[in-house]
Amino acid sequence: MSRVCEITGRRTSFGGNHKHRRGSSGGGGVWRNKAQNTKRVWKPNLRKVKVLINGTPKRIKVSMKAYKKLRTVSS
Repeated sequence: MSRVCEITGRRTSFGGNHKHRRGSSGGGGVWRNKAQNTKRVWKPNLRKVKVLINGTPKRIKVSMKAYKKLRTVSS
């Protein structure tokens, strides 16, 4: 089972965490002391929720942002 919100389609996203390094433009040129770029992963905040679909209860994965919107609409 994948980590995807079944309402919004929010899924795992990838990127880089660029570290700040002082003096990168100092002696030796710009590229000599280049800061590292470490890999990062952001996972969605998912929650399993029971929802009525066509009159039958079904359990789906929903992101917390979508879940909060569902609660405000239904009440």
